[in-house]
Order: sequence, then C-alpha cells, then structure tokens
Amino acid sequence: MNLHSKIYIAGHRGMVGSALMRNLQEKGFSNLLYRTSTELDLRNQQAVHAFFAEEKPEYVFLAAAKVGGIYANNTYRADFIYENLTLQNNVIHAAYLHQVKKLMFLGSSCIYPKLAPQPLKEEYLLTGPLEYTNEPYAIAKIAGIKMCESYHKQYGCNFISVMPTNLYGKNDNYDLNNSHVLPALLRKFHDAKENQQATVTVWGTGTPRREFMYADDMADACIYLMRNYEGEQFVNVGVGTDVSINELAQLIKKMVGYQGEIVFDHTKPDGTPRKLMDVSYLHSLGWKHKTNLEQGIAEVYADFKQQKNSRVA
Repeated sequence: MNLHSKIYIAGHRGMVGSALMRNLQEKGFSNLLYRTSTELDLRNQQAVHAFFAEEKPEYVFLAAAKVGGIYANNTYRADFIYENLTLQNNVIHAAYLHQVKKLMFLGSSCIYPKLAPQPLKEEYLLTGPLEYTNEPYAIAKIAGIKMCESYHKQYGCNFISVMPTNLYGKNDNYDLNNSHVLPALLRKFHDAKENQQATVTVWGTGTPRREFMYADDMADACIYLMRNYEGEQFVNVGVGTDVSINELAQLIKKMVGYQGEIVFDHTKPDGTPRKLMDVSYLHSLGWKHKTNLEQGIAEVYADFKQQKNSRVA
C-alpha cells in the first residue's frame, strides 16, 4: 500500500473511520475514497457492487458498523445482527469479486466468551458462551472474521481482521442511551457539573474492568498492520492494561472538575466482568500504543466541549 494507492474507508464518518482518514492523510496518502451512508447504503448489495465496479478500490478498511453500548445492543438486537451481517457480507464479497488487493475487517473484543480467561488471547474465540446483552453484535463480528478467513483459505484473498478493545476518541457518540461507557460518563459528568447536580448515577456496581484505547492509536495500528501483516489469524489490538468502571468514573470526574458524589445503580447490568486483551501478538509484529488513558480522555474532553460550544453558537 503506497501513498498513491486507491484506498476505500467504509465508515469514514465514525470514530474509527475518521481516525483512519486523519492518520492516512497525515502519512501522505492522497487517493482516499469514501461515501456517506446516504450516498452509498452498504446494506444494499446491488449498490455496493456497482460502487466497487465503478471505483475499483485497491485497499479497503471495513470500519462501517452499527454500534452502541449495553442498552442499545440489548434493545435493538435484531437491528444489530441484521445490519452488521448484511453490510459486512456485501463489502467483503464485493472486494473478492472486484479483486481488491487487501481488505481489513474491524471487529470487536465482545467476540470473546463472557467467562474466557484473562487476558483474552486470540485462540479463545468460540470456546464458550457469549455475553447475552451483546450476543447479536458479537455473532455478526465473529461471522465477519470467519468470512475473511474463509475467503483467505478458499480464494487466496488477502483479507485480514483486527479485534480492537474498547475505543474512545474524537467523533464519538455521546448519546446517554446508545453510547459506550466512556463517552456516556464524560457526558454525564459534564452535564452534572453544568447543572450543579449533587450526584451522578453510574450503571452497575462499578466493579467490571475494561481496557480503553484511543481511536487515533487504533487507526495507527490498523495502517501499520495493513502495510506489514498478511496472516490468516486475526490480531487483537489494545493497550494490555485495564481499569474498573469505578476507577474510570473517578478519573473522568476529576478531569471534568465535578465536585458531587458518584452513585452506582446496582439494578442495572454490569455486562462482562472483565475484558482485557492479550496484545503480545501485536507487540511481536512491531507495534505498540502511544497514548495513555488520562492523556486520551483529556483530548477527547477538549473535543467534546468544542463540539458542544459550536452547536450552541
């Protein structure tokens, strides 16, 4: 993949897709291809095949997906499995038919069994039951991994998969019902400070542990692997350390400057007890993250406030 290669970023407006765009542009890649969801509905097979036939991308980053937190995953179960299966099937098959040189499929750490040993090694996939609340999304992502693996085996396609840990970054979703835990907490604490609320309620017990990676680091890892990795085995992408939800809430509280109390709502689900990625394989391939959690949250909070101020203006 050289600086003039024709590169299609599916999902370029999302958090990971936009981070990929920024990183590619910073590295000097000049022939980037993208479409909004209104310009190209990836759930429409005919439209996807017509796009690949006309544009003939050489490289594809498949970062498009329907995503959300516990509430969204558990409430819109049919939407999550149908939309993700459909769009990834369409893009992967079109990449095969139109002889794309290389495709990268982006999965999620929720593919692993709920009670898998920690940290999560790549070989733990399909060794036990999934977490119920995000099972439809996880099954779709597992299907994407296996699709890339199968096209690799049967047709010799250079299709690779990466499994990111929990991500946060610019262009994240801050909707309190449908977002992931870190942006949801950032929004909650910011609003509580603005409205001088005495308490902030956090779902669950605060004991589950999660690993968080800055999306710009994830993008850098993806581009590194796209240029340097051709294996059939999917690759975990993460930082290799985790924090409890309580520790995360305390960190965000401090970052925002909120003075009130944190209350944990034990009637709400915790989700998987722990999700820590084993990233030794990624490290052995020559890449390691650069941004620590405190630094990343500070950058994201600055971006969140800028977005909020621009909407008000």
